[in-house]
Amino acid sequence: MNFRRLRRPEVSINLTPLIDVVFLLLIFFMVSTSFSELTQLVVELPEAEGMPATVETAVVLSIDATGNMALNGAPVPNDTPGLSAALRDYLRGNSDIPVTLSADAMTPHQFVVTAIDVAAQLNLGRLTIATENSR
Repeated sequence: MNFRRLRRPEVSINLTPLIDVVFLLLIFFMVSTSFSELTQLVVELPEAEGMPATVETAVVLSIDATGNMALNGAPVPNDTPGLSAALRDYLRGNSDIPVTLSADAMTPHQFVVTAIDVAAQLNLGRLTIATENSR
């Protein structure tokens, strides 16, 4: 007797529909995800009674609670043109010198913004704001 072996069909999985479904899910999640930026900042004001000691600082711009400014202990005007001229004369065009802004916790915000604005106009890239640990 001549028995023929039955050929079984080759078992395979068609991956094309699977890939289509995965791409559709990927597109769905990309479209449905919202990329939003945080609009609130948690800010804790420093508890500064004086200037904290810093190691790397070459220039310290201090602002007290009434808005009076001092550059390394020497009084400077607290308006934009006066502060800009004083910083420009002190730094002599070197914008790589680190500058620390040490403002009292009760300083009006405008004086801090003025100091940061002057630093930006002078292209000071190493401006830091001094804070004190509340521990």
